[in-house]
Amino acid sequence: MGANNHRSALLDLLATHSFKLGDFTLASGAHSDYYIDCRITTLHAEGGRLSGLVLYDLIRQHCPHAQAVGGLTMGADPLVSNTASASAWHALDHPGAPLLHGFLVRKAEKAHGTGRKVEGFLKPGARVVILDDVCTTGGSTITAIESAREAGMVVVGVFCLVDREQGGREKIEAAIAKAGDSAPFVSVFTANDVREAHIAHMPL
Repeated sequence: MGANNHRSALLDLLATHSFKLGDFTLASGAHSDYYIDCRITTLHAEGGRLSGLVLYDLIRQHCPHAQAVGGLTMGADPLVSNTASASAWHALDHPGAPLLHGFLVRKAEKAHGTGRKVEGFLKPGARVVILDDVCTTGGSTITAIESAREAGMVVVGVFCLVDREQGGREKIEAAIAKAGDSAPFVSVFTANDVREAHIAHMPL
């Protein structure tokens, strides 16, 4: 299955498993006539595999020198794990291909042990990509960006699975620009893409 087929299959899973029409209150307090719970898809066996493959292909295109992927727990957890695994599977067939290691950002520092806020891969100066499942206001993504920078890593890209197109992208790009970084923001799908696919799957 090629990259386009991976993307199409992932969209189908998001549309049938993660998208719901109705009356919902979002974490931001705003109301919406739809809700997307990407974790139902990214924690699905095939959905997780596909999300890792799709993100890995996009990262290779846009950020070929990235060394790791990470994001704020818990929306980013399955994306980080599956993308790192996809890089390892790719390296089996392409010896010498770079691996993407994973890290997760806690919402608060641990009060015990090492007290780290970033768990997993942590290397000052490393080029890293931030992942998120749904981008609405951009808050969780910006938190992950700031935490990675505070740990001494260099953010070279920001990728989200679904962009709700409600201002989050612009806030994230402003946060990137404010720091003087050059890091593309890439969304795999928009909420409208998923909505259209969901409606197409509805019985007549």
